[in-house]
Amino acid sequence: MFKKDKEPSMKNSVSIIIPCYNEENNLKRGVLDEVYGFLKTQDFIWEVIICNDESTDNSLTFIKEFSKKHDNFKVLDLPHGGKPSAVWGGIQAAKYPVVLFTDMDQSTPLKELTKLLPHFNEGYDVVIGSRGATRTGASFVRKLMAQVFLNTRRMVLLPGIIDTQCGFKAIRTDVAKKVFPNLEFFKNKSNNSGWRVSAFDVELLFMAQKWGYKIKEIPVIWKNEDVSTTKGDNAIRFRKESKQMIQEIIRVKKNDLQGIYDQQK
Repeated sequence: MFKKDKEPSMKNSVSIIIPCYNEENNLKRGVLDEVYGFLKTQDFIWEVIICNDESTDNSLTFIKEFSKKHDNFKVLDLPHGGKPSAVWGGIQAAKYPVVLFTDMDQSTPLKELTKLLPHFNEGYDVVIGSRGATRTGASFVRKLMAQVFLNTRRMVLLPGIIDTQCGFKAIRTDVAKKVFPNLEFFKNKSNNSGWRVSAFDVELLFMAQKWGYKIKEIPVIWKNEDVSTTKGDNAIRFRKESKQMIQEIIRVKKNDLQGIYDQQK
């Protein structure tokens, strides 16, 4: 087992990372106002890093204008690389000892962060939100496929974790900086158009567990609030992401059997 790092000295400060690709419709309905409205009432130290993944709509203009008017918000305008690249960009820029990455649509509202943060004081290194087995607001097909993925993944990897794919995860920043660069996503990048999500969460959690970091899963509120219409055809995206998830499970299991994760430091 790998040697555990020391816990950060600042336990009540967090960098909130929000990846952004063609989120104009979600932005127009006031998601950032909701984020700020919650944060301004909290007693912990915070910053919000919005990571633009080369949006092709008016998202960049919107988030730049918002950040100018609100303290502790900043925008990173990054080359197009997909969600993992956007999150990694935010992690590298984070200045506080805990990072949370959350989706712009706020299907899990930011107020759920208060459920995650206390567990870092208990010695956990990764604290993830969990939707359980339900997907409020999702179609029947999506709920069915989510259940198939969950059952398949738990038979092969991470049997103790119910929901690896909820887009609401908090990680000690130093741990994130060690694990993220070792994701296969960054080692085998290919040119992709549109919003490339990938199932990087599975490998992220598997490596964290393999390297001896403590993971806690906490139930959070989740309701599909995504109103974006500029990320590409939803049906095509869903089929592509479902295929990626199954491929990710197989690939991570194969890597583990080959001892690839044992070789990492």
